Amino acid sequence: MEMNLKNMERPVVLLSKCIEHEACRYDGSMVGDSFVKRLENYVDFILVCPEVEIGLPIPREAIRIIGDNGVEKLVFSRSGHDLTKKMQTFVEYTVENLKKKSIHGAILKSRSPSCGIKDVKVYKDIGKSPSAGYKTAGFFGREVINIFDGLAIEDEGRLTNYDIRNHFLTRIFTMYSYESVKKENSINELIKFHSSNKYLLMAYHQTNQKVLGKLVANHNNEPIKKIIIEYEQILKYALATPMKTSKNINMLMHLLGYFKNKLSKDEKSYFLDLLEQYSSKKVPFSVPLTLIGGWVVRFNEPYLKGQTIFSPYPRAILDVADSGKGID
Repeated sequence: MEMNLKNMERPVVLLSKCIEHEACRYDGSMVGDSFVKRLENYVDFILVCPEVEIGLPIPREAIRIIGDNGVEKLVFSRSGHDLTKKMQTFVEYTVENLKKKSIHGAILKSRSPSCGIKDVKVYKDIGKSPSAGYKTAGFFGREVINIFDGLAIEDEGRLTNYDIRNHFLTRIFTMYSYESVKKENSINELIKFHSSNKYLLMAYHQTNQKVLGKLVANHNNEPIKKIIIEYEQILKYALATPMKTSKNINMLMHLLGYFKNKLSKDEKSYFLDLLEQYSSKKVPFSVPLTLIGGWVVRFNEPYLKGQTIFSPYPRAILDVADSGKGID
């Protein structure tokens, strides 16, 4: 049930170049990140540093966003030299080129005036100016979010949380695996994809799982290309919301149904007790899921062996031990 990447291309992730790749921050530093370092063995990165690519040196004067009568400007923090137009030109050109590529997700520098996706401080002026009282997204980061709406876009700060990393990886590898459907343009490939992701989709968004099922059934005999495009859009949003305990329990109960006549009374009781512990946040989701995975192997349940819920991405990427946050 492990994802096999042999003889496959890899997911493509947009990455701020200063994270684990080049000392290009304003102070000449690079951001070390163990998760990105591991991820590099499983994805292809497209590296970007908007500040260097508009011609700024390394090191350089720090830049900031200034809120000016409802208009945000990008300027040097001390001199006030305005970089807004130059950055906007770069963003428009770069994003247009990125739209031509198959990108499955992005990791951008947190709180950066150029790359930040949220929580970027806005100032009233240059120098020792107070905050404007609100936060925003960086000039490049906000456009990436707008253009690649529905894809997994995170900053390296949020990805220190285990649950957020797990969600991010699930999204990029699921969207990547959908590339085979688009490439084959085949209803059989779409049926295969939907079938293997049935319980993953049920855990994330059962309503959209049913909507996607109706699309696959294609009772109105729509052109397959149209179905594949519509499916992709709904799939993105089905995976966008993090898993919830109640949805996971519902999905796990469906999986249990495959073994209702094969398990002893004590085994069923033990599993239900684990579900209660999971519901009370005493054990992580992986505990009851792993138990069911063992039953899949034990009873050689062929349909469940192909379910991505058990391994939506290569397991070696994620390390529980390096998280200081909770595990769902």
